[in-house]
Amino acid sequence: MVAGALLVAASILFVIARSQHGSGAWAWVAAFAEAAMVGALADWFAVVALFRHPLGVPIPHTAIIANKKETIAENLAKFIQDKFLATEVLVAKLRAWNPAAHLCGYLVERHNADSLARGLSRVISESLDFVEDERVQKVLKEALDSRIEKFDLAGSAAVLIDSLRKESRHQVVLDEFMHRFAAWISTPESQEKLAAAIDTWAGAEYPMLSMFIPAGFSKGAGEKIVKRLNEFVQAVDADPTHELRREFDKAVDEFTVKLKYDPLFRSKVEALKLETAGNAPLGEYVKNVLADLKNWLVEDLDRPHSTVLRKLSDAAVALGKTLSANRDLGESINEHLETIVRNYAENLRGGIAKHISGTVKDWKDEDFINEIELSIGTDLQFIRMNGTLVGGAIGLLLHAVALTLG
Repeated sequence: MVAGALLVAASILFVIARSQHGSGAWAWVAAFAEAAMVGALADWFAVVALFRHPLGVPIPHTAIIANKKETIAENLAKFIQDKFLATEVLVAKLRAWNPAAHLCGYLVERHNADSLARGLSRVISESLDFVEDERVQKVLKEALDSRIEKFDLAGSAAVLIDSLRKESRHQVVLDEFMHRFAAWISTPESQEKLAAAIDTWAGAEYPMLSMFIPAGFSKGAGEKIVKRLNEFVQAVDADPTHELRREFDKAVDEFTVKLKYDPLFRSKVEALKLETAGNAPLGEYVKNVLADLKNWLVEDLDRPHSTVLRKLSDAAVALGKTLSANRDLGESINEHLETIVRNYAENLRGGIAKHISGTVKDWKDEDFINEIELSIGTDLQFIRMNGTLVGGAIGLLLHAVALTLG
């Protein structure tokens, strides 16, 4: 309205000045008003031509933004992709922000840890709700059954065992077992229990022997058996080259060969796998466990002093304190985040650029123009106002030059 009013004022002033035949000071007024009208109209045309055709007339090189919408969309997306989302720019911003330090400062505050705990508990609860949905369970079961059917259990087990056998790591498993068993059987209490169990077993399996064996003989025999067993276990535990270990190697080797190449054995493993996967009671049991877990979680979260929330909050605070005290851990977190950015930034920036470009292209021309016009706002009208005043000033200057030369 102000810009339009200035044009109208300049027009009225021009008419009045011309009506005075351009004599005296009116000549200066006429020069000012005439140039002001030209400046106002020229800038009005320029402003309107950016967004639409002036007066609806399709003059060439008008409605520039509307005609260049796709080019603007592509250039805008490329600008953001190259200048804001460039990998090194993101890494530099991430490094300057120091995520580990901010995470530490956030977590050590108890109210922040409580908020995080509540958010995590909601995610867990809603995830269990999602899994409980019959439609989801049906899809999950079909996907799981398909995966199980395609999974080569025998071959995978063979690969795992081969991996354990490298550098005799399977012997470490045997060592651990023998250490524990040797430590257990070496105690008098364990030996007494084992001897009593043997005595009980012998009496139950061979009751007729009690008629011919003197009282207390079986107990003494059980103790002797335990003693010999203890001596054997201790010997195996102490001797890395014991014959049992060689037999164990041989048994593992034969078992691996069967898993890889024995069709009958592999078929038995496959049948066991499918039987376990299709076991209805087992599936129902897992389903009930999930339901019980969900119910317990919901009940616990409803309590004023929830155990889950307290544990999660304590864990968050502990993580914050650990980050505060351990500089190496913080540096490791920051380095891993930088690695993630480097690995995924290229795909991310390309996807964002494509989204921006596609969104802008999908806008209606009028909506696109209105968004830009409103974003620039009153500055567009100040162009017209400045054009009016600057044009008038140039008119005065030209009039002065004309008088000087005349």
